Amino acid sequence: FFPSGFQVAPETKAVMKWLRSIPFVLSASLHGGELVVTYPYDYSRHPMEEKMFSPTPDEKVFKMLAKAYADAHPVISDRSELRCGGNFVKRGGIINGAEWYSFTGGMADFNYLHTNCFEVTVEVGCEKFPLEEELFTIWHENRGSLLSYMEMVHRGIKGIVSDKFGNPIKNARISVRGIRHDITTGN
Repeated sequence: FFPSGFQVAPETKAVMKWLRSIPFVLSASLHGGELVVTYPYDYSRHPMEEKMFSPTPDEKVFKMLAKAYADAHPVISDRSELRCGGNFVKRGGIINGAEWYSFTGGMADFNYLHTNCFEVTVEVGCEKFPLEEELFTIWHENRGSLLSYMEMVHRGIKGIVSDKFGNPIKNARISVRGIRHDITTGN
């Protein structure tokens, strides 16, 4: 997953271990500097290509998740192109990460490839490093979107995989016909 020589920070290793130990299904990474929601893959299938669409087998699900956030955000959903994030208006405020810019080692790609967790990256505001007095406004602009996004955990298939005696089966592989990405059951 990581290129040779790539250094993984201790806190990142801890999050990776945590994600593998608990069956998370949904997460979001919050960044600053733009107003858009990106989804995997963040790394282009062709490393020399910039701005290259790189979908996962679950492209439709990721678009639905990203749209749930973007549509509930008062600024991202604003149709004005003359604002921060305005260049994403025609895309509905969302974009495939690698199509925006490709990078390796992102948590959204790791989560998708190595856990059951689907993660989007939310660029929560125009300032990369907002001032303290801007945080309250940013929180209010994103609060409803975060709640809408969290509610998405109730979408899709859910249940218990058990043996003929009703005992849960740990690490059972679940496949969906037509989607080349399996998930496994938790503990």
